[in-house]
Amino acid sequence: MSKSVFNKQFIFGITAVSAMGGLLFGYDWVVIGGAKPFYERFFEISTSPNLQGWAMSSALIGCFLGALISGVLADRFGRKILLIFAAALFTISAIGTGAVGNFTIFIIYRLIGGLGIGLASAISPMYIAEISPAHVRGRLVSVNQLTIVIGILAAQIVNFLIADDVATDATDAEILNSWNGQMGWRWMFWAETVPAFAFFLLAFFIPESPRFLVKSGRTEKAANILTRIGGKKYALEEEKNIEHTLNSSTGKIDFGALLGKKVKPVLIIGIVLAVFQQWCGINVIFNYAEEVFVAAGFSVGDMLFNIVITGTVNLIFTLVAMRVVDSLGRRKLMLFGSVGLAFIYFVLGGSYILKLDGFIVLALVLLGIATYAMTLAPITWVVLSEIFPNRIRGAAMAVATTALWIASFLLTYTFPLLNKLLQAGGTFWLYAFICVAGFLFILKKLPETKGKSLEEIEEHFNK
Repeated sequence: MSKSVFNKQFIFGITAVSAMGGLLFGYDWVVIGGAKPFYERFFEISTSPNLQGWAMSSALIGCFLGALISGVLADRFGRKILLIFAAALFTISAIGTGAVGNFTIFIIYRLIGGLGIGLASAISPMYIAEISPAHVRGRLVSVNQLTIVIGILAAQIVNFLIADDVATDATDAEILNSWNGQMGWRWMFWAETVPAFAFFLLAFFIPESPRFLVKSGRTEKAANILTRIGGKKYALEEEKNIEHTLNSSTGKIDFGALLGKKVKPVLIIGIVLAVFQQWCGINVIFNYAEEVFVAAGFSVGDMLFNIVITGTVNLIFTLVAMRVVDSLGRRKLMLFGSVGLAFIYFVLGGSYILKLDGFIVLALVLLGIATYAMTLAPITWVVLSEIFPNRIRGAAMAVATTALWIASFLLTYTFPLLNKLLQAGGTFWLYAFICVAGFLFILKKLPETKGKSLEEIEEHFNK
């Protein structure tokens, strides 16, 4: 099939709109890290590790719930309506979080934002995978990770630009009564309203997933969309392949099918990869940048600048991943990321223990983020969007994404405890051990999926 027949403008357009869910995911996920030194003083929780951890991790409860219900809703109502709903949740959360004066209401709006993240994190990559031709699917699904990274960097830049300079010796009272402590942190959250509302409007103009339409019996509408993507020949072949992997009972989701003899091993692979993407540990640098960099001798002002640098590196190497995911393949990149992070964490842990200066720690952190950004971060989402069978993709993606957010919650909540118990050095050595375990699992269990249609991948796992 000639690649020249594909309507690249149409494909990229709907991919870009869908991937805005990733952008808001990234922004909402990271904005709280820059606001952390200021809202903690405002809500008077800076001396309470439990409330600090709850403020940081509360959104993950919403992520968990959003991911949990995404499968049922996606297979019943479709992918498009959930993207619209997620955009609405992001908008409400952005406005509300910045407007509150009460810590409990702050948490409620963080939960609402988390619900949007949970839905978007499951639906956006699945939707993109389902509308993408096989030969560019890895690159297009990686667009979702690219927008996540852009959202992360946008949050870091917004935080840096909004925050006034903070004196190294500033007291809690001085921070509380400053612009940052009273209004700055609010504008960090409010800035998300612009892209959130834009996503809400644009999501009305994208088509429904053709695979969902075929599954729902609307084959004519699916054929029209497939024709717009790749022409009549492509539409006929894709519709035939989709129908081949579906059966007459798939109008309703069957979670029991996830435990079937052929599906269960694939689901286990998906769950382990999702958990590993979080437990490899890199996200603590984004969520607990203050602790990571202050422990290395940086001030709060330096910390805000450093996290902009980490976001820039994250973006650059995500672009590298998009360039190579469909040539080098998924498996090789996952293996490289696992062993690379294990080595970096081992050296990073030693740097903390030996009390080496801040520049060495910053360099190692940037190297770790670069490795993660071009391997485990985007490729995990690509693999998850590919490996599950058509008939239960929504349910399986929901289970895997739910596992990812449970793992993320545990990572985020336990880091302060591990940091206190093991210190920074011991904590990063623990993450190094997890990366070694992940490497061995990928080496043994994950096949290569590049260049194969979703139906061909399904046939491989059914052997």
